[in-house]
Amino acid sequence: MPDHPSSLRPLIVASVMMSMFMVAMEATIVSTAMPQIVAQLGGLRLYSWVFSSFLLTQTAATVIFGKLADLYGRKPVMLAGIGIFLVGSLFAGFAWSMSSMVLFRLIQGVGAGAIMPVALTIIGDLYPARERGKVQGYLASVWAFSAVVGPMIGAFIVTRLSWAWIFWINLPIGLAAAGGFAFFLREEARQQRPSIDLVGAGLFTCAIAALMGALTDIAAIDRTTLAALVAVFFLCLALFVIQERRARDPIISFDLWKRRAIAAANGAALIIGMVLMGLTTFLPMYVQGVLHRSPVVAGLALTMVMVGWPCGATFTARAFPRLGLRPILLAGGVLLPIGAGVFVFLTRDSSPVLAGVGSLLMGLAMGFVSVSSLVLIQEIVEHSERGSATASNLFARNLGSTLGAAVFGGVLNYGLSHTANAGSVTSEQLKELLQAGTASVDAALQMALQHSLHITFCAMFVIALISIVVTLLVPSAVTRRIGQAPAEAIRLAPLDDNG
Repeated sequence: MPDHPSSLRPLIVASVMMSMFMVAMEATIVSTAMPQIVAQLGGLRLYSWVFSSFLLTQTAATVIFGKLADLYGRKPVMLAGIGIFLVGSLFAGFAWSMSSMVLFRLIQGVGAGAIMPVALTIIGDLYPARERGKVQGYLASVWAFSAVVGPMIGAFIVTRLSWAWIFWINLPIGLAAAGGFAFFLREEARQQRPSIDLVGAGLFTCAIAALMGALTDIAAIDRTTLAALVAVFFLCLALFVIQERRARDPIISFDLWKRRAIAAANGAALIIGMVLMGLTTFLPMYVQGVLHRSPVVAGLALTMVMVGWPCGATFTARAFPRLGLRPILLAGGVLLPIGAGVFVFLTRDSSPVLAGVGSLLMGLAMGFVSVSSLVLIQEIVEHSERGSATASNLFARNLGSTLGAAVFGGVLNYGLSHTANAGSVTSEQLKELLQAGTASVDAALQMALQHSLHITFCAMFVIALISIVVTLLVPSAVTRRIGQAPAEAIRLAPLDDNG
């Protein structure tokens, strides 16, 4: 990518932030409107798939579009991703059934899978490492802002307008972002005609779809279906590995994943995805069901993670040129289990403030690790591999979220069905407990929920401990090189086997 005048860079960053905001807001704004949507469209059995379908195609498409951005350039892939996302958004507003809604959410997910890795890759192209961290702090604030305003906008739309506008609101934002990329983003013309590994892309999509389908509905599907999905996953995975070893331009470069620094950074991203899913899913349940506080209090306790994340990202942006990436990575790896450990000590008499403190610490840790690991992997690869490397990091985080939902959900269900003196707790009993507020509740049922969530938080703490080991695996020589050398020297310097 050619050098851009300094006057154009803020306009491109604004386009990146608009496109990321469009994707980031989807989770919160759609969840707010889903009760009204399902009441009108019916199909309650497909409720969870409105969210799962989006995550499924986003995860599968992330790696594919990251590779396409390396082959064809950032601009065409970004514009294609925005176009796909807007088409899905447009038709989702016209959905006539829950089945059609799931289909259009699948299309939205494909677009999101292109937007996210390419947006971060564009930032990596525009700014050298010493300047990029500051911009990453801006991008992290997009997620915090969307987490706060998304539910508010969603509530306003469903009370004053049609629920379709929660999807159609993306159209002006996406068109403005696309215009910014079309007019201000410049790329050199590519002379060579690359080959697209369509077979590898298809096999990879099938493998990820089978894996995420099994993990998403692991508690609801029968054993035969689960076994079939697992078999499809391993078969497609085996065929994918064979295909990638013989393809001229493979979708996933195994040599890229073999580098210790990249494997460690992506491992940290996977851990972040897992513990973030555990936190966002079960902290509100604990505050409402065990501490008997209002949903507003539960939301405030959870929001602290979105306060800590951009704060940690901003600190990393300003500090890593002086402190180095590895100390900040290690600090994040240590701080994550400290924050998770707070939840292990929660009791029925604990204050929601304590839960908020744990959430804040985990958010800070995620900000430290996410920005430093992303800068790390973008700087130790060639420009022609940066899109794939960035996509690999996002893919690891998305996969971690799915694994976290399956693992922690399984732990909670085990606890609910093996609580002494409480019997097996049904979903209806759990729903009544969460809706009881400060009213009188069954003490045995409350104890069962507390016991189950305690086990779940212990599991989250154990997984968070792995982050210490993973961050220690990052070679110190590589991080020193990034902190001390200009970006061009980093990309041109030969890397050792551990890099």
